[in-house]
Amino acid sequence: MTIIDTADATYQRAELPTRIQAAYTTRFVDAALAADRSAFHLATGPTVTPKAGDVVVARVSEILNHKRVETPESRKAILFPGHIIMLAYGHRYAADQFLAHVPDTLEPCHLVAAGGVAGTVTEQHANMDEPTRIEPLGLLADSSGIVNLSRFAPYALNPVPEIGASEQELAAALPGRPTVIAVLGTSMNSGKSTAMATLVNGLTNAGLKVSAGKSTGTGAGNDPMIYVDGGAAKVLDFTDFGYPTTFRLDFEQVRSLTVNLVDAMAETDTDVVVVEIADGVYQGETARLLRDPLFQSVVDRVVFAAGDALGAVAGVRELQEAGLDVAAVSGVLTSSPLATAEANQVLACAGVPVIDTYELTEATVSSALLPQS
Repeated sequence: MTIIDTADATYQRAELPTRIQAAYTTRFVDAALAADRSAFHLATGPTVTPKAGDVVVARVSEILNHKRVETPESRKAILFPGHIIMLAYGHRYAADQFLAHVPDTLEPCHLVAAGGVAGTVTEQHANMDEPTRIEPLGLLADSSGIVNLSRFAPYALNPVPEIGASEQELAAALPGRPTVIAVLGTSMNSGKSTAMATLVNGLTNAGLKVSAGKSTGTGAGNDPMIYVDGGAAKVLDFTDFGYPTTFRLDFEQVRSLTVNLVDAMAETDTDVVVVEIADGVYQGETARLLRDPLFQSVVDRVVFAAGDALGAVAGVRELQEAGLDVAAVSGVLTSSPLATAEANQVLACAGVPVIDTYELTEATVSSALLPQS
């Protein structure tokens, strides 16, 4: 094993295993690996300190909660004990699943998201199985040092107005954007992604060119693929900017990522950009983002997904108090006629309709949610 000295640290060099299953989060790195495998090796040893976004090659040691890993093509590949997989380290916040952080060493840790995120679980939902266990073999490295997702991502963050910028500065930085609709929800699994896909489909059915993306959350191909199914002309998410997750990012990065994602999707002939914000309105980064003047300058209207009537009413009030224009409520609660009726009764005075998720596919319904000139 060779000792490598870099500007950052000294580590031991090891050869790559013959067969490695890449995950969705590492798809751009996997393409580079396929183009020139000889350019890469593993960095290992006690001096190696992983950071969020660093690419790790690991052996599956015990299969528990996650029994599959999502491939770069968004196929769910079955895991077997001893399989070698390529993931990205990341912090994870998932109220229905795991709270996880990036460990300080290459110690055994967990597969914390099927999209390809490695971390150490510190809290978990009572209904979840224990996380699948992995043994890191080393961080992926090349002649430039440790490989981080950001190095191979197709998009990078451009400067945006700083926190506290004036209204004039915000206006000058946000010229000529198409209409932007944000989709938010009460929590994980409130129906955001499905509502977003049906909204995209309805706007597309109305003859509009729609782009769709997800600016926060945990890397996974399922949501972007649903947007494609809905008819989105262009689809991106935060992994296209080199982030495996957005939990615990500096807030400046979160707000910049959201604006840059919208900009990247706002091509000259785009009519509407629809962007999903992960988790619930009380999640730390989301709660702060909703009240950020830059975010409010970018987003024209909001569609809110909720699991029940109380969540719908409380969420709409929270969003309106933050200064956002709520166009409609949809999501899981619309599976229940009774819950829908309850929410409609209370929200009628606020002028916010409750719309069945699949009614959003109708051109007249979705287009009615656009800002009226």
